[in-house]
Amino acid sequence: MDSRTTVEQLKARVALFRDARGWKQFHNPKDLAASISIEANELLELFQWKTPDEVESLLKDARKREEVQDELADIVVYCISAADQMNVDLSDAIESKLRKNESKYPVEKAFGNNKKYTEL
Repeated sequence: MDSRTTVEQLKARVALFRDARGWKQFHNPKDLAASISIEANELLELFQWKTPDEVESLLKDARKREEVQDELADIVVYCISAADQMNVDLSDAIESKLRKNESKYPVEKAFGNNKKYTEL
């Protein structure tokens, strides 16, 4: 798909893939949330016990980079599926969350700082 593909187009493509395989019956909120977590842990496993230099090298290796890309894609596909199942507009949800985060993490307090908003 084109890099300018919209969230709605991705949602339709993911649903088409799911429906062609008769998988909608398995896509309930709990199982989709579990799948997101599982895939996120598979991504994390690729970086487990690696130093920052080793991570940098890993991302330069085409085969390993493809593994990272695939895990990220799995996470996003499950997120799109979960949002669809729960009738959440991802674009709206992301915009709303960014507004909340802008309030929690004002630039003048958060810039260059990794503290949680409750500690700023």
